[in-house]
Amino acid sequence: MDDELENMGSAKEARWAVLLRQSLSGDRVAYVQFLTDIAPVLRGIIRARCGGTSDESEDLLQDTLIAIHQKRHTWRQTDAVGPWIYAIARYKVVDGQRKRRRNRIVAFDGTEDRVPDETLADPSLRGDLNTLLAHLDDTAATIVRDVKLNGLTAEEAGAKLNMTGGAVRVALHRAMAKLSAIAQHDVRPKMSNKERK
Repeated sequence: MDDELENMGSAKEARWAVLLRQSLSGDRVAYVQFLTDIAPVLRGIIRARCGGTSDESEDLLQDTLIAIHQKRHTWRQTDAVGPWIYAIARYKVVDGQRKRRRNRIVAFDGTEDRVPDETLADPSLRGDLNTLLAHLDDTAATIVRDVKLNGLTAEEAGAKLNMTGGAVRVALHRAMAKLSAIAQHDVRPKMSNKERK
């Protein structure tokens, strides 16, 4: 049974190699067939690795196929195709998980929601955020930046500040509550004597 599976895998690899070689020589039909053959295999790998929704998996599949298209000239024709496309898929899944980690909010009860991280997309909001963060002490502001903007875990942020992950989570919760109250009341930060001059 194992030999049969190995032979099926070898036959699939050989077919992919032939199709990709033909496509690199300009055969569009072979290229379409290559992509058609690898898409279901990649879809299964991506779904197994990313653990996200099917929409996220499909987005990662499209990103992977685009990357394969853009990098197809880098495939060495003496190498197996499978490991080459699997490596590209693996990198795309890791990239997708990083993006997802940046776009998350962990509520106090431990539940997690993902939201678009619009502060990174709109530079004008950066000034508003800095204005809000001016209400916090330096440690709290650093924690908010590291965890909410840079996507670090509480433990990673704590390591930078010589704090435990639990202490960072508590400080983050307090800082976010303070920022929320400030934002709701549209309170402006107090200017120092130095800024007034």
